[in-house]
Amino acid sequence: TSNIYFLEYLYDRNATPSLLEKVPMPNQFDPYRDALVVENHTIWPDDYEDWSENDRSRIESLLHAAPEEAFNLEYVRQHSGFARVITVTPDDLERVAAT
Repeated sequence: TSNIYFLEYLYDRNATPSLLEKVPMPNQFDPYRDALVVENHTIWPDDYEDWSENDRSRIESLLHAAPEEAFNLEYVRQHSGFARVITVTPDDLERVAAT
């Protein structure tokens, strides 16, 4: 559906540019956008609030080192590139525990 909105903007000169801002980014790894990542963010569910900062930092580093393997990945458009946002899941924790 995002391609439909983009094409509508390209071919309909009356469409507003703000229409492009409403197009959601796919929730999957994209090598092009990942090459333009300028910020990394990690969202931790409340279940892990008692984890130490050192443990969280170590896990975050492992998750962002292999973003193509993250189960919940999102890219957020910024002026200078993209922010990569990974929401931690139990599957992610199981995967990085094996490393």
